[in-house]
Amino acid sequence: MAGQDFNTVSFGNKPGTASGSRPGTAAGGAGGPKGGGGGNAQICASGIAAHKLDNETEELKHETVSKELRSALMKGRTAKGLTQKQLAQALNMQPQVINEYESGKAIPNNAVIAKIERQLGCKLPRAAKK
Repeated sequence: MAGQDFNTVSFGNKPGTASGSRPGTAAGGAGGPKGGGGGNAQICASGIAAHKLDNETEELKHETVSKELRSALMKGRTAKGLTQKQLAQALNMQPQVINEYESGKAIPNNAVIAKIERQLGCKLPRAAKK
């Protein structure tokens, strides 16, 4: 018999609590907490399950700008008498980029470092190639 399914469907926090739920979807069925596959695992932006991130013992951080580069950039900029904003405008970049490099929060990019070197006329330490 083809047609509509007139069983009551309820949405709730716990699977299988609906009175007229379909067979196989009760608690402990496929996709539930005991399902083995973990069908309701929370996935974060990087695509790793949240419980795996919580259990991770290795420190997961991006490589950041070295202290040598930070100090060399500040010295070169102040030697030219430029503010972060003026240097950023001369390089056609956002002032936030220069600020992040000087504060050590930026992820090093050798192309950006080369651009800054040309503008300041001094040699800056480069990021190691991977």
